[in-house]
Amino acid sequence: MKFKKIILYFTWNITRLIGILYSYELKRKLDDLYSKVYTAWMSRNFNHFSNDSTIRKQLYLVGGKRISVFSKTYIGSRVTLTAWEKYGEEKFSPSIIIGKSCSIGDDSHITAINMIKIGDNVLTGSKILITDNSHGQSQPNDIDIPPIKRSLYSKGPVIIENNVWIGEKSTILAGVTIGTGAIVAANSVVTKDVPAFAVVAGTPAKIVKLIK
Repeated sequence: MKFKKIILYFTWNITRLIGILYSYELKRKLDDLYSKVYTAWMSRNFNHFSNDSTIRKQLYLVGGKRISVFSKTYIGSRVTLTAWEKYGEEKFSPSIIIGKSCSIGDDSHITAINMIKIGDNVLTGSKILITDNSHGQSQPNDIDIPPIKRSLYSKGPVIIENNVWIGEKSTILAGVTIGTGAIVAANSVVTKDVPAFAVVAGTPAKIVKLIK
């Protein structure tokens, strides 16, 4: 027991000493430098990617030539962006547009076979899902087909207007328009249009307040 305490004591203090040489502030600066290099490397895979926008590490990208990201936008770590031009034998003409000064939180997933258009100054929490499609249409003839083999289906594009705030772990489903200045509370599932300057919450999301 005493030997374990000695080992823990030395481990603790050696680690603190390393922390002086390789501080948290230095790590942040090196992470930022890595992001600049990583962003430059990834940017050529997009239809358009502004050179003052940022991608953090481990982006998963499909159909980048169908995706445009505009000025001063931040894409967090481990984000998935997929614009499916082909799924099985089906072909699509998808489009994902992310406007200026947006922030897409870590571990988020944005996926299109139709169109997803995100306006300027949109803020999202982490782990959000924005999708314009689903596997099948929840019809009886889908039941005997494994979900992964069902035809992709879109009820319509997703439009998110300027200055929208989407809370952590929220889901925005196909055919939805979210109006300017709206707020989507954390853990909400948005299945219908949200008016401008409305606050919505719940599953399915409902209006709980009108800001103006």
